[in-house]
Amino acid sequence: MVSLVRAELRKLLGLPTAWVGLVLGTLTAPAVVLLNAPYTRRAIAAGTLTDTSDLGLRDLGIGLIGPMVLGVIVVSSEYTSTSQDAPGARQLTATLTAVPDRLRLLVAKTTALVLIVAAQAAVTAAATLTLTRVLHGEYVPAPAPARVAAAILYWTLTALLAYAIALITRNGIVPLTLLIINSTVVSVSYLLTKVTDLASYLPDIVGAQMFIRSADFPVEIAPVTAGLVMTAWVVVLLAIGAVLFQRRDV
Repeated sequence: MVSLVRAELRKLLGLPTAWVGLVLGTLTAPAVVLLNAPYTRRAIAAGTLTDTSDLGLRDLGIGLIGPMVLGVIVVSSEYTSTSQDAPGARQLTATLTAVPDRLRLLVAKTTALVLIVAAQAAVTAAATLTLTRVLHGEYVPAPAPARVAAAILYWTLTALLAYAIALITRNGIVPLTLLIINSTVVSVSYLLTKVTDLASYLPDIVGAQMFIRSADFPVEIAPVTAGLVMTAWVVVLLAIGAVLFQRRDV
């Protein structure tokens, strides 16, 4: 299993699109902190921003495009045609020839994804929070280690969510488009919270409550409960994806 995980790590890191996800996810949040610094300073000085406990942590949300890309590409790359001359030939055929045990293959892919995204999230969180402290000094309290760990977990679960959806759909474009639009352009989940409080338990909304404190959430959910709810979403979707992957033809 160790050698299989190592092979999946090399395969994922060998994809150009994966590096796009790594670069975007790692650099976007610190860049946003830097760009917003003048406005944030003015807001603190004017007294319009009184609760600074989420500064830095809140900015990590913009970097979620990185783990989303990684979660989708680890699956979609297997279904992409390997040659224009043979559109039916896909990487998955070679992968299953080398590893016929599909469940074992999924475990290796999942492990490789978790390792990469967790490392990316840790680096991004450290860079973003350090830059926030440097720019705003004593106005920004150092976040508790548990909140930072929760943010890293949120990134990892988001990647697994994207991975599960791609596994179910066998498509990279559809899940990636929907996830990016929902997290950056217009949050359908947030709009649904205006209709029903149950929408507060959708994975992207509930997951944020694992580490964000000062936002105005329609329903306040304890961090541990929020983590368990988002994990349940991921587990259910991964289980569905695994069953479909086992039963489908190549």
